[in-house]
Amino acid sequence: MSELGPLEDLLGHHFARPDLLIEALTHGSVEGRVKRDYQRLEFLGDRVLGLIVAGDLLSRHPEADAGGLARRLNELVREETLAGVAQAIGLGRHLRLSKSEDEQGGRGKPAILADVCEALIGALYLDGGLDAAENFVRRHWAAQAATLAASAPKDPKSALQEYAQARGKKPPTYSVIEASGPDHSPRFLVEACIPGFAPARGEGGSKRAAEIAAAKALLDAIGARQAQQAQQ
Repeated sequence: MSELGPLEDLLGHHFARPDLLIEALTHGSVEGRVKRDYQRLEFLGDRVLGLIVAGDLLSRHPEADAGGLARRLNELVREETLAGVAQAIGLGRHLRLSKSEDEQGGRGKPAILADVCEALIGALYLDGGLDAAENFVRRHWAAQAATLAASAPKDPKSALQEYAQARGKKPPTYSVIEASGPDHSPRFLVEACIPGFAPARGEGGSKRAAEIAAAKALLDAIGARQAQQAQQ
């Protein structure tokens, strides 16, 4: 475990149960003597992260209603934010991957990095309690939390729905065009549609992430079309 000492320093916690850290770093593609991959810890870490961020948001934004808090929460726990934290601490080089996954660029895949980041939070919680997990989250999420606008940011799905409603259109619909990859590393291709515009597609490691990417692509297309019309 000595090679993981620098990572433990970044996490702000030295593990009494190093097997938890190994489990959190192990991708499902690894076979053989490894008993578990990171999925169980990811499940736990997702809930622990949500709890910590929700509590922090209540303190930071006493004036916000539940909807505003929810939008801020979504911004802070989404795949892109988690992957960004993982990249900032150099998590990729510590991952335990199969040779084939490594050769396919697994150390830099946002979906894998985000999942492992959640798994690490779960491992910190089990090994050191809520304090250990909270210490890590508060240090590495502080910048994102501080830069959130005073008005709650809207995720692309919410923004697209509000755009459609404001113009008397039916709500956006989302269709899974393709689901690929193994269970431990799925990829989804989703198409977003609203009447009057060409559909747009987005990819992600979960259906929700793909829906958000598709909604953003459609919003970008709408914005480009409006800009073009304004110039005519």
